[in-house]
Amino acid sequence: MSLRAAGAAIQELRNEMKMAIIEINEVKYQYVSKYHTVEALRGINTKFERERYYALQGPSGSGKTTLLSLIALLDLPTKGTITYDGVSMAKLNPAGHRRKNVAVIYQSLNLLPQLTVAENVMYPMELNKIKTKDAGKRAHELIESVGLTDSEFSRFPYMLSGGQQQRVAIARALGTPAKVILADEPTGNLDGENSRIISSLLKSLAHEKGYCVIVATHDDSVAHEADEILHMTDGMIMR
Repeated sequence: MSLRAAGAAIQELRNEMKMAIIEINEVKYQYVSKYHTVEALRGINTKFERERYYALQGPSGSGKTTLLSLIALLDLPTKGTITYDGVSMAKLNPAGHRRKNVAVIYQSLNLLPQLTVAENVMYPMELNKIKTKDAGKRAHELIESVGLTDSEFSRFPYMLSGGQQQRVAIARALGTPAKVILADEPTGNLDGENSRIISSLLKSLAHEKGYCVIVATHDDSVAHEADEILHMTDGMIMR
């Protein structure tokens, strides 16, 4: 292969990596009950790329969590389309999408209390049929990568601080093949110092590891770390 051809191939690969991994087109969503209908999203148009850290900001009820839920394929839009890597999410298996494409980090963490730190991080790997020995080795690498030490590996979640538990939740997310990380108020229960640590960690995952990281947050210090802030009001993104 000539140098020119090799250069063109590299540039094509770079362009592919910069393409939007998530595209949202005219998305609307309604919560319908017996007594009323709530317009949670009112025509969202946006996209999210790899290697970027995004913040969704807005008051409670503005649609942040609903948008994350649709990207996680916990439901489908009432109208409009969401694509993952160019494929309509309506064609994807929801459970498979959450195992392989997106990883969700909740404010409530959802760590399994009966499992140790290492076992919590191993759990999604074992769901993806990774051998226990290999999952254990990878779990230890990931736990160390988020700043925890050997002494925490065998502890249970209740034995850790809030900031440490959030790091475990991030390590668990990294144990999946997903390249999109969705975080819903990940610093909501943390003090200022731990909030900065978690925000810095999420940003480094985008810039250094190539993840697309989307965070819904009320925390201005977290949002200001983002490459792009999307302000949401009444189910719309305000440009």
